[in-house]
Amino acid sequence: MKTIKDILKEKGSEVFTIDQNETVYSALAKMAEKNLGALVVTDDKGAVVGLLSERDYARKVILKGVFSKDTLVGTIMEKQVCYVRPHNTVEESMSLMTEKRTRHLPVMENGQLLGLVSIGDLVKVTIKEKEFLIDQLTNYIKTG
Repeated sequence: MKTIKDILKEKGSEVFTIDQNETVYSALAKMAEKNLGALVVTDDKGAVVGLLSERDYARKVILKGVFSKDTLVGTIMEKQVCYVRPHNTVEESMSLMTEKRTRHLPVMENGQLLGLVSIGDLVKVTIKEKEFLIDQLTNYIKTG
């Protein structure tokens, strides 16, 4: 059973962050430049204080008629950040994402940000595991 640590080993642990006092426009520019769907939001000391996703932008800026160049990330970010630890399994993480209706989970350990996993990362690993199991069962049937 794969863990979040296994995913970070494969994909890397680079996490893109944005300060809560930056503008939403700056966050969008960073997401576009890095081809990301979310950024981890930090305070001036680098502590994780939120998560900003494209969904937050669509629902809290566009639909409310405010301007991204005038709005600070801290005012629209998701403040109740769910996270996982490196030892959590893919299944546990997918369950948490489903329950909390989120597509991104920061990976935290002892207050430190170690990475970020997306639903895409988890689905990719799950599919690989299922394909491996199918191959093993197919080989067993053919040779057994």
